[in-house]
Amino acid sequence: MKIRLPLLLLAILALLSGLWAGLLRLGWVWPAFQPGLPALHGPLMVSGFLGTLISLERAIALRQRIAYLPAILTGIGGGLLWSGVSQSAGMILVMLGSLGLVGLFGWIVWQHRVLHTAVMAVGTALWLVGNLLWLTGRPIHLAVWWWMGFLVLTIAGERLELNRVLRLTRPVRGMFLAGTAVLLAGLLLTAYEYGWGIRLTGLGLCLLGGWLIRYDLARHNMRKSGLTRFIAICLFSGYIWLLIGGFLAIWYGAVAAGLGYDAILHAVFLGFTLSMIFGHAPLIFPAILQRPLPYHPRAYAPLLLLHLSLLLRVAGDLFVWTGLRQWGGLLNSLVLLLFLGNTLFAVTRGPARLTPKKS
Repeated sequence: MKIRLPLLLLAILALLSGLWAGLLRLGWVWPAFQPGLPALHGPLMVSGFLGTLISLERAIALRQRIAYLPAILTGIGGGLLWSGVSQSAGMILVMLGSLGLVGLFGWIVWQHRVLHTAVMAVGTALWLVGNLLWLTGRPIHLAVWWWMGFLVLTIAGERLELNRVLRLTRPVRGMFLAGTAVLLAGLLLTAYEYGWGIRLTGLGLCLLGGWLIRYDLARHNMRKSGLTRFIAICLFSGYIWLLIGGFLAIWYGAVAAGLGYDAILHAVFLGFTLSMIFGHAPLIFPAILQRPLPYHPRAYAPLLLLHLSLLLRVAGDLFVWTGLRQWGGLLNSLVLLLFLGNTLFAVTRGPARLTPKKS
């Protein structure tokens, strides 16, 4: 459908605005094109960018026009947020978009009653809960853990689907379910006992991160070459950051702001989630743009720089070194721009257009 490219552009604009908002929050004294922008860093990155991208990816897979509605709602909602036109309308549209994705996954689970679709459906429900907390004026530090659960379970569910070729045993799948249950229990507990809820959530992140390191297909594919190896290294490095984020959550517990909070969130949202985006870009962007994305070894440069810049940022958090944290955050943003530029270059210099698919 022709709407794919506009939706991708809306997601990228939300990403760029979210990056700018994050740099303002880090203390860089630069102009803000609307007064409330710094406070929208998390919503723009999670819902405006990642939520729209995930919804768009799912719509393309389903090949149904109605399936594009969640991505349309979150894309426009994100635009209303970063432009400053109407924050309340933007919040409502983002919430409705997440509700639409929950509905889509409810239909998918009804059609395919298997474990991985159920896990992804639960993940989208966590996104909805986080958006409802945010919409109703609850502190952002309560919503952000539910958003984290959305991304972790969505990605973990997708990996579980791809791991079917390994014929995982029932005990192995049981360990996956145990990690998921601990994560969900931790999120629920945050409403009653925030500190222990965060620690239990951190334990769930560690269990899922450890499971993915041990049982995911990426562990085997790192022995291969070319694009397959690149994707595997992206995924495996992301799982390590998921473990780090989980350990930090257990260590710090009841943090709602500050350096420890920053380290936990960015270990998961940047280290884990963006490693997944980097790894899946050769699969996602061709589906959206209907053009192939040829693999080139230079794709390792943004991945390596992502991890190095994130190490600087987290080190600045842990050792209370403000300058290191600021520069690490700036480098994080520059790495994402490098990734977008490298992807655009590869797409425009690639071979002929893919044959369009009916959607």
